[in-house]
Amino acid sequence: MNKLFTKSFILLLVGFMALSGCNTSTLNLLPHGPTEQEYFTQESDFQRAVFGVYAKMTDFFWYNASPYNTTMTVFILPGDDITCNDNEEFEQFGSLQPSSGRLNYLYSAIYQMIARANVLLEKIDGVADGIYQTPNLKEYNKGEALFLRGYGFYLLWNFFGTAPLDTVRVTSADQFDPPSSSGTQLLDQAIKDFSESSLLLPLSWDDANRGRVTANSAYGMLGKSLVFRASANNKDQADYTAAVTAFNQIKGATLMAKFDDNFAWDTENNSESLFEFQASQAYGGDNIWLSNDFDNPIGDLSDYWGFYDDDPTSFKGYGKSVFYGTTKLLNSFDAGDPRLDLTMDPATRMIRKYVSRNKFVQIGGGSVNNYRLLRYADVLLLKAEAILLSGGDASQSIALINQVRTRARNMVPGGVSPQNYPTNEANKDTIMNWIVNERLIELAGEGQRWFDLRRWQMAGIIKLDNAYFSSNTPNMSFQLPKHLMFPIPNSETDVNPNVTQNVGY
Repeated sequence: MNKLFTKSFILLLVGFMALSGCNTSTLNLLPHGPTEQEYFTQESDFQRAVFGVYAKMTDFFWYNASPYNTTMTVFILPGDDITCNDNEEFEQFGSLQPSSGRLNYLYSAIYQMIARANVLLEKIDGVADGIYQTPNLKEYNKGEALFLRGYGFYLLWNFFGTAPLDTVRVTSADQFDPPSSSGTQLLDQAIKDFSESSLLLPLSWDDANRGRVTANSAYGMLGKSLVFRASANNKDQADYTAAVTAFNQIKGATLMAKFDDNFAWDTENNSESLFEFQASQAYGGDNIWLSNDFDNPIGDLSDYWGFYDDDPTSFKGYGKSVFYGTTKLLNSFDAGDPRLDLTMDPATRMIRKYVSRNKFVQIGGGSVNNYRLLRYADVLLLKAEAILLSGGDASQSIALINQVRTRARNMVPGGVSPQNYPTNEANKDTIMNWIVNERLIELAGEGQRWFDLRRWQMAGIIKLDNAYFSSNTPNMSFQLPKHLMFPIPNSETDVNPNVTQNVGY
């Protein structure tokens, strides 16, 4: 009897499903959320879309389920300022491969940010009159999208040198396989985007929107990108001159009186900071094993500073080495320079930036301490370089270096170190060496050093080889020109036949 009942019930259920399947009215169901056609119909929709572009930056700096996966390593470790005790591909170079999981993840995340910016730009350009109610907000939003897209191209050029140049929304199959860029095309687009955004963005936002990019952010990144392009193009004089012009457009930025206020959670978005990642905590709770996207209540919006942190109560490296300063960095500081103790422990070379005044999210793995991406001190030193290499007044260049050194000296009452450089020095090589060293000690551990070394090699200012990195690791395997570009990830070359792998990989 039970078998007969079961068989009858199944037949009845199948028949009901068949009848239901013929009723087309049951298929005309509304989607669970708004469609694209229904979205972008009010100002708040555009604000959410803007925040969605910013949100992809989380993928650059979060814990990403383990320190073996986080892409923070790609920013921090290459160079001559930071080292570790592991056989790290991003320190030793020789083991770098297109299969690197961190490179694949970072590459994809950058393009996702660019794609979101492209969609937003399309929607802003086609928005109907009356949707935007707040004066100038449409221009501000367009400036934000352009800036963030430009930052994506800036990163692609500095890490990979070449990659597809994607400036429009992908809507058809013939856009699936764009070719590799060449030369400085990625940087050229970044410069174009920063230039246009500088004319659209506000000088400042209200307190409720602090941390969103401004005209100062755009002028700073524009000038920086121009200096980089000049380095890549045989010290192009026009780009150096244009960089100085861009830097001169920055209004109201100042050096903080306290150097370490640039790396603390409670002094974020200050007068020295021109652009920083806004680390936070998901409103439902932080979980450093989960990404945060599309309004997830629980996920990771925080920064991961575990590579610098030796606190045994926090989630750190799970067996990976803590990162610490190189002996070269330690020996580069003048005796008595107060930046030394604020940058690293001289005895252990453990890094203190970002972690000495840190604030963890509730489970201890991530931090709400923002990653500073562009500081005014960086701008001053870039401007000094641009003036010097464009044939400008050398004394002006030296005076800019001395501004950075004076801030450091004045942190100590009656301080005498670091002393100012003599402004009557006329030897350009000497002054350039001062800039190279000052950028090392001022920006150490901030993820800027590899980009500098790479472009200075292109310009013939330094000579990168294994000996140059000798204070870092005995297992260095650096090769030119191969390692000036990281390998194009397999995630790209496996699906796009028009992308060319970088030489040597």
